[in-house]
Amino acid sequence: MHVLITGISGAIGRGVARRLVAAGHTVVGIDRRPWPDPPAGVVVYNADIRKRPAEDVFRNERPDAMIHMATVAGVTRNLDDRARINMVGTQRLLECCHEWGVRQVVFVGRHTVYGAAVDAPLYLTEDDPSLGGTTFPELADLIAADLHAASALWRYPEMTTSILRCVYTLGPSRRGTLAGYLAGPRVPMILGFDPLFHFMHEEDVERAIVLALEHNLRGVYNVAGPQPLPLSSLIRRAGRTPVPMPGPLFRVLQGHAGFSSLSANAARHVMFPIVIDGSRFRAATGFEPLHDELNTVDAFRWSDRDA
Repeated sequence: MHVLITGISGAIGRGVARRLVAAGHTVVGIDRRPWPDPPAGVVVYNADIRKRPAEDVFRNERPDAMIHMATVAGVTRNLDDRARINMVGTQRLLECCHEWGVRQVVFVGRHTVYGAAVDAPLYLTEDDPSLGGTTFPELADLIAADLHAASALWRYPEMTTSILRCVYTLGPSRRGTLAGYLAGPRVPMILGFDPLFHFMHEEDVERAIVLALEHNLRGVYNVAGPQPLPLSSLIRRAGRTPVPMPGPLFRVLQGHAGFSSLSANAARHVMFPIVIDGSRFRAATGFEPLHDELNTVDAFRWSDRDA
């Protein structure tokens, strides 16, 4: 299979590309970031997914499938630019898939689209609404991209489209939202709250994406790894010190006094859990994580020490 990966230069994108090449597929990628030494069998185009050169990749390469990982989650990025990448970029890519005969699309999204709320069920399923934008407005563009990808199920029925809502990733690359939150030696918490955090090893995320492609999945799927951990346990296992503080102080200290930089609205995500039910994906693909929750945190912790 000839597979196009957007966002290929990221840690997960590189891992997925290597796995696909090892399985006998050919891979092309689009990313604004360079990948100076991709393995044999991988061709990387430095392009913006919103612009004409990205469409030229579809025209020239004629991929059989696209894995879309070029959305941006970081809330410290320019929000207007981020929204255009997430919404306009996703829309344009799906139009290109339709125009140039791509048969299969895998959209890699995030479980945070469900939102962190005090009245949310403990295990969220694919049938639960995406309320993240109401509790965390900075997620609105990611939710829009997720919903636009889901609309391809009926707008482009000739394509087999799957939307994966993956939990936080953690691992030796030390990249991603959760890794950024755990970056400093002291990690802020909200006094009186210790929510469950759902995450999985980045290698297991790579495996899950490849399985979705190989099983030709259609529909929306939650992708979860091992059981979640209480936030305080996660922080201590990562070799950091949890620092409980009142909510107003949490908002003031973000990016100061050695704490990681978070949006003020991120407070809800360290107060209430977002835990998902991944049974539908496991039943469809046979997926089982190879790394448990403690091994996953250790992979992050020891790579951080060696860096």
